[in-house]
Amino acid sequence: MGNNKAKGLLALLGLGALAYWKYKKSTPEEQQAVKDKINTAKDNLNKWGNDLKNKANDVASQVQNKVDEVKTKAEDSLN
Repeated sequence: MGNNKAKGLLALLGLGALAYWKYKKSTPEEQQAVKDKINTAKDNLNKWGNDLKNKANDVASQVQNKVDEVKTKAEDSLN
């Protein structure tokens, strides 16, 4: 099992080296296109991360509201 992991890692490194070599040989326009792609991917990841954070916060505040509601109802029924 460990051997396959090593092979996979080597393949990945090989691809990375090839991509880097191609990048170095490409024109400034092509390099800029690659950079743009990377930045777009980063932006999308950040947006996705922020969406997830916002959703988590929404859920958390909804839960908090429910807890407060239940607490208020409990206090009302005690009084």
